[in-house]
Amino acid sequence: MKIVLIHNRKGVRKTIRLQGWARAVASLCLIGVPLSAGLFLGVQLGGGKIGLVLENTIDNLHEELASQREELDQSRQLADQQVAALSLKLAEMQARLVRLDALGERLTGMADLDDGEFDFSHKPALGGPEFYGAESSDSRHDLHLLFSELEEQLDNSEHQLNVLDSLLVNRQFTEDSTIAGLPVEKGWISSSYGVRSDPFNGRKRWHKGVDFAGKAGANVIAVGSGVVTWSGAYESYGNMVEIDHGEGYVTRYAHHQENKVKVGDLVQRGQVIAAMGSTGRSTGPHLHFEVYKNGRPVDPSSYIRRTLRKG
Repeated sequence: MKIVLIHNRKGVRKTIRLQGWARAVASLCLIGVPLSAGLFLGVQLGGGKIGLVLENTIDNLHEELASQREELDQSRQLADQQVAALSLKLAEMQARLVRLDALGERLTGMADLDDGEFDFSHKPALGGPEFYGAESSDSRHDLHLLFSELEEQLDNSEHQLNVLDSLLVNRQFTEDSTIAGLPVEKGWISSSYGVRSDPFNGRKRWHKGVDFAGKAGANVIAVGSGVVTWSGAYESYGNMVEIDHGEGYVTRYAHHQENKVKVGDLVQRGQVIAAMGSTGRSTGPHLHFEVYKNGRPVDPSSYIRRTLRKG
């Protein structure tokens, strides 16, 4: 390697030849120093940018983690609220089901139904073909399935109760509206149904009722539930009460001292409807009692002797 030195003023040039290790050192200085400086400068400049990028990335990750943590907390709170609401609904439905079962069993006993006809302590018998499909382990699916089963049990119990209620209402209506028993609390039969001597003229006349003699003011009672269709004076009957019991049955109570019901009243079996008297064509305090079936008078005796069979 040759190194040429030039003096500025005199223009003198001087050449130096380097051999061996001296040439290697010179080459290193001429080439390595600028290269090292450039690398150092590049690293410094580049290192600042990389650090800024890394710092920004870390900040973004922290913000993202904070956002995800907040969303997780909100989701957990919402899930807890939903579970609490579902638990409350489940408790209410179970309590409702227990009340329905208890009421159903009590009504079944009261109605004296056959064993097994209305069994509220067991699920109703069900059946049908089985369809295979994908099963889900999702807890929400399990909750919906549980609620569906409870709703089905409630619907079944309510349906049975409605049927049972209809049976009881029909049975009670039939029993209450059926004509049976005495139309007075105190008294005795003074004249029967059929041909008799008229108490005013002694002639043979058809008597289409039964007379009960007693004290004035004694209670006259309805022999069956029904609707009052007449209450007031009626020809020779004096003060009369007429009750329609349905199914074509009508009863009449006559010669009262006082009527205690009015037209349109709904009366129950055994209810006091009048006070015994002697109004109209009468010889003294008594009740004239008639029974009509489909518009025709019938002998009241069989209804007077009738008693309702319970159970």
